[in-house]
Parts: sequence; C-alpha cells; structure tokens
Amino acid sequence: MRKIAVLGPVLLAACSTAPAEPPVHGVTPGHVCKVEGTAWFVGQRGTGEAGAAILKASKAAVLRWAPPGVMLTMDYRQDRVTVYLDRNRKITQIRCG
Repeated sequence: MRKIAVLGPVLLAACSTAPAEPPVHGVTPGHVCKVEGTAWFVGQRGTGEAGAAILKASKAAVLRWAPPGVMLTMDYRQDRVTVYLDRNRKITQIRCG
C-alpha cells in the first residue's frame, strides 16, 4: 500500500506536464521548401524518380502532385513542394507550400 501512495503522485505529475514545444502543422524540422534550382524539372515527365529529385533539390519534406482538375487544400506548409502536371503528366510548375 505504501508503494502506491508514493508512486501515485509521481505518475500523476508525469501525465500532467506539457511538452516543451507543441508540434506545429506544416513544419518538419530541418525542411523548408526552396524552389530555386527546380526550374529545370519543368517540361519533364512527372515520375517517381522526378519527384524524389524535386524533393531533394527543393529541400522539402513533403511532395504533392497536382494533376489538372484536382482540388488542392489552401493550407500553407513551409515543408511541402507542389508539382503541377498537365494532361500528359508533364511538369508545368513547381511551387512551395
């Protein structure tokens, strides 16, 4: 019984502490999208290999494909790169967010 009386407050205190920094939607530590250096992908086919190369070149953590006619969310994510495609899956534009 004594163990429960001593251990109880310790367990309750551990549950009540808040994290040092709450997670922020759209932020992946170490990843901020930059479109500089991605222009040469425009005109290429939108393939998995191209997507991986765009992620690396843009320093983004998240890749979003945007084919024609597809609705996209308007939320801004500094760690996301959006690749716009035409009907033939050719890359037409690359933007961050």
